[in-house]
Amino acid sequence: MADKPNLLLITSDQQHWFTLGINNPKIKTPNLDRLAAMGTNFTRAYCPNPTCTPTRATLITGQYPSQHGAFTLGTKLPENVPTLGEYLHDEGYWTALVGKAHFQPLMNRPELDCESVESYPLLRDLEFWKTFNDKHTPWYGFDHVETCRNHTDEGHAGQHYGIWLEEQGLTDWKEYFMPRNDGVKDSNSSKSPSVNKTTHWELPEDLHYTAWTGKRTIAAIQKAKADNKPFFIWSSYHDPHPPYAVSEPWASMYDPEDMPIGHFVEGEFDKMPPPHHMTREQKPDYSSYNNDTRGNHGYHSHLHDDEKMKKNMACYYGMISFMDKWIGKTLDALEDNGMIDNTMIVFTSDHGHFLGQHGLIAKGPFHYDDVIRVPMLAAWKDKIPAGKVSDDVQSLVDYAPTFCAAAGMEIPRSMSGMNVLNNWTDSKEVRDYAIVENHHQVGPEVHLRTIVTSDYKLTVYRGRDWGELFDMNKDPNELNNVYDDPSYRDVREMMYRKLADAALDAEMTPTARVYGA
Repeated sequence: MADKPNLLLITSDQQHWFTLGINNPKIKTPNLDRLAAMGTNFTRAYCPNPTCTPTRATLITGQYPSQHGAFTLGTKLPENVPTLGEYLHDEGYWTALVGKAHFQPLMNRPELDCESVESYPLLRDLEFWKTFNDKHTPWYGFDHVETCRNHTDEGHAGQHYGIWLEEQGLTDWKEYFMPRNDGVKDSNSSKSPSVNKTTHWELPEDLHYTAWTGKRTIAAIQKAKADNKPFFIWSSYHDPHPPYAVSEPWASMYDPEDMPIGHFVEGEFDKMPPPHHMTREQKPDYSSYNNDTRGNHGYHSHLHDDEKMKKNMACYYGMISFMDKWIGKTLDALEDNGMIDNTMIVFTSDHGHFLGQHGLIAKGPFHYDDVIRVPMLAAWKDKIPAGKVSDDVQSLVDYAPTFCAAAGMEIPRSMSGMNVLNNWTDSKEVRDYAIVENHHQVGPEVHLRTIVTSDYKLTVYRGRDWGELFDMNKDPNELNNVYDDPSYRDVREMMYRKLADAALDAEMTPTARVYGA
């Protein structure tokens, strides 16, 4: 197995593509900058869906959300969908997931064929998680799992992180988190930043889940070294996903007054679909876009106070810089163990984030680059060019097949993504478009799809007359929708045809054709 490269996937959660020091002097990410110097900074990478579960499931299946089944938040990735970890395991790899999973919803609904171990009350049942690796792995292809579901101080903290906190002596750890949101009160949350309305978290830095993810990633690397096996490790950080809160000194690292928040540009929605206009209302009525009680992420008022946004952005940057510290320690561990030269390292995020751009906050079915474009760095000594910047279009659906190719495997038939290893290593164009899906409900109320090329971006809506077309060269900030502009009629037709071709390209052929009939 000595010739097999190690594979390390590092992800953040909901990180704007511009929040790397190499792209943005306002933020300090010396270790991600170090990774960029070791490899290539891909500046045009896109997620397959601007929410967590669909993209995370895509990363381990090489399938689009419309194919693997976890098509939106609140759905479950079926356990029988073939995964990257399963294929790598069969090739002799040891596979591990450390950090956030989010393959399953917070509610257990066996009557709907959804039995979720990431749901209440199980995620707070530490005895269950103490034996998880003995009784329930491989899990989605991972031989070893250490996971925790929460973002910052959300009440659904627990699982392996809760076990670790108690091992560190923090027996009152529940006080640092909000109450459970299943109606059961199990703490007074006296040290929760959300309860105390602050971005400064009393949770000690060395007990924060970012430190836990980093430390346990390093432990996984050391285990693989001791076992003398090639590894695939997914180091899955939870931040900088809201709520906005982080331990010191990171909460105070950035001055809110120095934060370059985005703004709505007067008139930019004049030719945009109705849901965009409604984000500018104080109490918008999105009821016609809801077919159930769970609602739609992003369909609400996005009006906000600029001073609060600056404060949130300062915290958001601090969360990223804290994560960067532990990514640096992970790179150090690879070097100290003599493994860095034979390890392909890829960093990205599951989707982006709005920090005031277009007047929007957080996320939603508004496919501007801010929310569908992600940071991406890839390094592999003497294979992926060092210190290079590439604007070739990338898609996260390609990671699984590309990792398989790096491991010397044939690409599994179950994967619809492309093997883009030649693009990463030799700059040979493999993909000239990216597809972003968004099917937030079962019906057509929120169902859109975007195709992005190096020059244009087209978004179509199921059952709607409206659409979006942006000329990304002339209008990189996406302020002028030319969907109905007569001078772009030929471009729109070309993009529609390319979207249709992309749908055909993505069709899987899971079985071989062995005869004519």
